Amino acid sequence: MRKMARRGFVTGAAGVVAGVAGSAVLVGDAVAAPSRGAFATARADAPPRRGGRHPARRALRGMWVATVANLDWPSKPGLTAAAQQSELTDHLDEAVDRRLNAVIFQVRPSADALWPSPYEPWAQYLTGVQGKDPGWDPLGTAVREAHDRGLELHAWFNPYRVANHTDPSRLAAAHPARRHPEWVLPYGGKLYYNPGIPEVRRFVQDAMLDAVRRYDIDAVHWDDYFYPYPVAGQEFDDAAAYAKYGAGFPDRAAWRRDNTDRLVRETAERIKKIKKNVRFGISPFGVWRNAATDPLGSDTRAGVQTYDDLYADTRGWVKKGWVDYICPQVYWHLGFAAADYAELVPWWNEVVRGTGVDLYIGEALYKAGDPAQPDAWQDPAELSRHLDFSAGQDQVRGHVYFSGKDAAQDRIGALARVVADHYRNRVRPPR
Repeated sequence: MRKMARRGFVTGAAGVVAGVAGSAVLVGDAVAAPSRGAFATARADAPPRRGGRHPARRALRGMWVATVANLDWPSKPGLTAAAQQSELTDHLDEAVDRRLNAVIFQVRPSADALWPSPYEPWAQYLTGVQGKDPGWDPLGTAVREAHDRGLELHAWFNPYRVANHTDPSRLAAAHPARRHPEWVLPYGGKLYYNPGIPEVRRFVQDAMLDAVRRYDIDAVHWDDYFYPYPVAGQEFDDAAAYAKYGAGFPDRAAWRRDNTDRLVRETAERIKKIKKNVRFGISPFGVWRNAATDPLGSDTRAGVQTYDDLYADTRGWVKKGWVDYICPQVYWHLGFAAADYAELVPWWNEVVRGTGVDLYIGEALYKAGDPAQPDAWQDPAELSRHLDFSAGQDQVRGHVYFSGKDAAQDRIGALARVVADHYRNRVRPPR
């Protein structure tokens, strides 16, 4: 079966721009790890080793493991608990073998849960039936097994997606979207919670933060789904909510952005009240605004701009310090005319400067060797060149690769090339 593009179920960075006109320099402790789960620490300001080379410094080296539509894990619904656990630990072992130090594990793919949540049903991707207990706790197991291997576990949540269809009767009988049909809107062949309803924003926060309270996760992670990606000829019909709650805003777009801002700000505050050491990171689509739209934007010609189309002021969240890290999905090759990697990484580098927010770059490993992609992605060295380029950006503190299945397959050896060129030792993530 042909691999689904990430935008189809998980993120929007793949393919939406088309059609429109070493290791990073990092700060922190330096470490090397002789064995799985153990790190040997060196000072960041240590003198060079023989030959003039400094030891590797702290950096995030991450990998996404997607569960929606069984994209990465489990390989199919209905496997035994033992088989699911084995596949999960295989992904964690793969991360260790690639000298990564973090796994971003999708635990709330579609208003459901990969832990025994009091708020939402078990995800259907485990057993094939939404709400059916799989007989084990995937999130609890993932946290324990990741930490045993010296990996951080970032719990990845999708705030508003309810289903990849528009039929509420297909949801579990006790699903909150069935108990509160007034919360839900169909759009583009999917069901979404309406971000403009205050009760919805509070509920999705409560559902996600349950995992923060109950598990020793290292971070709360969101990707790029806030308001849904635009679908030509369709309207996200939140007019009733705007009429009820939108007084005082100049237009619906400003009101929508405020709704997303509230979700981000409130979640950030609530995480720190529960556990101060749990980080909050967001991985948005790589283009905030094009410079032709806003002089503060990037020199790009993207067909989607998060500020205008997803009502997500990703630059503003960094400037206001609402997130601990930002991981833009810069899913384009060096030299891509509409959205050049060499333009976007420096742009984000300047956005985070002086904010205290860590910058990681989301990398399109899934494109490497895909025959449908441009020639640049047929070169096993393309991703390694991304890290070479990022080494000249003083704020870049790591890279994250999409996704787990592609890390294991590594069709043309692009990740192996990154590891050989840049990941000679394991290092600790930034803190």
